[in-house]
Amino acid sequence: MKVGLVALHFPRPEHWDEMIVRVHRAAEVMAVTPGCLAVDCWVSDDGQAVVTTGQRESDQALRPGFAAVRNNRAGDRRRHAQRHARPARTRSR
Repeated sequence: MKVGLVALHFPRPEHWDEMIVRVHRAAEVMAVTPGCLAVDCWVSDDGQAVVTTGQRESDQALRPGFAAVRNNRAGDRRRHAQRHARPARTRSR
């Protein structure tokens, strides 16, 4: 069964350009792993988030893709939380 994923990244302003580069690099790495059917990334229309999507042949096909991306950024020591900001919460009534 095909598996899809969507991720929204909210980088802090000082890490915005770095995040765009990292997401594109991760997409390139993941795209050539076995089981990858599609991968894409873009900036949201409101300019607040970096969006990534992917489609894999199966749940088992996710592992090699994520492992390849992790191995590709092994030298990156900065913590995820230091580069990301939490989006503003909205309330609906």
